[in-house]
Amino acid sequence: MPAFELFIGLRYTRAKRRNHFISFISLISMAGIALGVAALIVVLSVMNGFQDELRSRILGVAAHIQITGSDNTLTDWRRVAAEASRHPEVTAAAPYIMAQNMLTYDSAVQGAIVRGIVPELESGVAQFSSHMKQGQLADLRAGEFGIVLGSELARALGARVGDKVVVMAPQGQVTPAGVVPRLKQFTVKGIFEVGMYEYDYGLALINMDDAARLYRMGDRVSGVRLALKDLYRAPQVAHDLLDMVHGDVYISDWTRQHANFFRAIQIEKNVMFIILLLIVAVAAFNIVSTLVMAVTDKQADIAILRTLGASPASIMKIFIVQGALIGTIGMVIGVAGGVALALNIDVVVPAIERLFGIHFMAKDVYYISELPSKLEVTDVVYIASVSFILTLLATLYPSYRASKTNPAEALRYE
Repeated sequence: MPAFELFIGLRYTRAKRRNHFISFISLISMAGIALGVAALIVVLSVMNGFQDELRSRILGVAAHIQITGSDNTLTDWRRVAAEASRHPEVTAAAPYIMAQNMLTYDSAVQGAIVRGIVPELESGVAQFSSHMKQGQLADLRAGEFGIVLGSELARALGARVGDKVVVMAPQGQVTPAGVVPRLKQFTVKGIFEVGMYEYDYGLALINMDDAARLYRMGDRVSGVRLALKDLYRAPQVAHDLLDMVHGDVYISDWTRQHANFFRAIQIEKNVMFIILLLIVAVAAFNIVSTLVMAVTDKQADIAILRTLGASPASIMKIFIVQGALIGTIGMVIGVAGGVALALNIDVVVPAIERLFGIHFMAKDVYYISELPSKLEVTDVVYIASVSFILTLLATLYPSYRASKTNPAEALRYE
């Protein structure tokens, strides 16, 4: 772009106008773009934070990869765990026995999934130890028939540490009176709280040896759970394990088990991006009205430039520079403000709550009581790029209109 076109475009932007309304509309356009860009960055950062927080809570209990047999049992789990552990991405492996059960205490009855685990191995694939409210996972010793309950499950049963809970196994036993469910009394050794209702209300843990005796599994287990160095590589690792693990096994990863949940979050994020982008679009197209009025205000200047030899393309570039500068200033302010707010949302939100005496996410209602935020550089670059493109598109019509100005007509009444 020739220097004189850039010079004149910048000069028009800085110059004081006879029509102050044009300057006011320019400021409104900048403010609108800045507000829209900042809102987009903050909202997407908060949604990224929520997504990561929920993923960490889910994967704190669910395995990255799960290996089961064709009939939902494995007869030689040690071999399967050893073969899977040869993969460089696998950091830990732990067997488990799992079944649906009814738990009773006093007069309360609740259905739950009871998972038999090896406590020392389970700590490698799940984060129960860091979520224990009472007791320890190591208290689940073989032969003692101890049980660890989710916090909501314990509350529903009214059970506390030290109480005796009866577990009714789904497999029945034949008696002279007919087939009746097997009952076993377990002592509550601890209570965990992951922060996900699905697990806090519907999961209980016992020692795997006790589970094998209760469900008459013998040396069989339900499957093997794996932890990975990089959880995002789970689909690829699961595919690799199909060739590494021998036997008739089924391998699934966390992206399959919770696909609908995370897909819903991603769809919500995309919809929010489109909705908030409309703010930027409205502000960007305010530039159209700004430049149309500026073109009308500068009719005489355009005519003089044309008579001095400026081409229509040069006139068009002058006003593109003017509109692009308005949009760029708004975009830069928005990016700076949005990044600053996204990085300090853990300070800003509590300050607003104290100032107005409100609480956005009460602890007694939401498991996540603070707004998490994760700023992604790619999101910032994408938002800034889209905003700049919208700004350039908004400058095309007014600039084209300016390039079509007839010098004779414009100077007739000057």
